[in-house]
Amino acid sequence: MTVPNSVLTQGPVGSVDEFVARLAALQQALPPTDGLAYFNQMYALVTAAVSQTVGASAFADPVWITTLDVVFANLYLDAARDSVQSPDAVPRAWAALLERRSDPRITPLQFALAGMNAHINHDLPVALVAVCTQLQTTPDSGSHHADFERVNAVLASVEPAIRKSVEDQLLLDADQVVPGLQDVVANFDMGKAREAAWSNARTLWFLQQNAGNASDAAAFLSALDHLTGFAGRGLLVPLLNPHA
Repeated sequence: MTVPNSVLTQGPVGSVDEFVARLAALQQALPPTDGLAYFNQMYALVTAAVSQTVGASAFADPVWITTLDVVFANLYLDAARDSVQSPDAVPRAWAALLERRSDPRITPLQFALAGMNAHINHDLPVALVAVCTQLQTTPDSGSHHADFERVNAVLASVEPAIRKSVEDQLLLDADQVVPGLQDVVANFDMGKAREAAWSNARTLWFLQQNAGNASDAAAFLSALDHLTGFAGRGLLVPLLNPHA
């Protein structure tokens, strides 16, 4: 896929509004059949749904949750940028999608969920630890977990509609059009993935904060990256016959 490098290689964003604008710019720049475009579309829908359902003022600690949103978003942009500038630096979690984004045998929903798998299962624990370090707090402090779960509740209510908007008619006739699609995508649940991400963040935080565990923290993060990449490749098993 040929994508204007100027879009993919822009620097990090500094706010949620800036990120929303970047998602829109990426969507315009990416070829419509690019696997990354399907994830980008789903991410934009998720971001809009959360913003429309619950604003930052509804959280007990809006600074923490807003900072998390931005740090988390930039990890996606980092992976997209590295795919152009430093392919060897792309996390294994993201490589699964970025290496197969041109495969016409993979459905849009598979690409979208593979991106969510990489972003939630790998990036979210990293972002949670980074934000707590930046703001000099801990995952278990104050209202952090309650605010995090508030987002989970919103996602649980909008996920079915978001999935449908990505696949549209294909989802309605999935059993007839793409045998096996439902079996593959049923293995990914956004809410459960976020719950696991929180647990992994607490583990990573403990390892990083305790003297002598630096190597254990690095090993844990590497294993998480590998496992997420493995799950992503499972989500991207080819199901379509492009010559049919």
